[in-house]
Amino acid sequence: QVRLVDSGGGSVQAGGSLRLSCTGSGYTYSGYCMAWFRQGPGKEREGVAVIYTGGGSVDYDDAVKGRFTISQDYAKNTVYLQMNSLKPEDTAMYYCAARTRTSVGCVLTPYEYTYWGQGTQVTVSS
Repeated sequence: QVRLVDSGGGSVQAGGSLRLSCTGSGYTYSGYCMAWFRQGPGKEREGVAVIYTGGGSVDYDDAVKGRFTISQDYAKNTVYLQMNSLKPEDTAMYYCAARTRTSVGCVLTPYEYTYWGQGTQVTVSS
């Protein structure tokens, strides 16, 4: 049974930091794209960051470049999202997602992902 468990959300002041975690089980971790998506109130789900577990290559949405960092602990089947300099516009439910790597690499398109975590809420106040 494939399961992704994401955690680490919370409420912080603007400029603060949080680190989200996503741990996978029930599948082969190696060779997967592990991504973070988010959905704010009244907004569509959008990609935040993605990492290829087999090689460590990463990609970010322009809105978070320079502030967020995605990384992994391969031995723990865990992916992290370090979020610094948080802004109120970062307020959203954050979801971990996974899929096998495509022939063109890892993408940040929600409908391309099959396996999802339950979501963890991030709230940033002014």
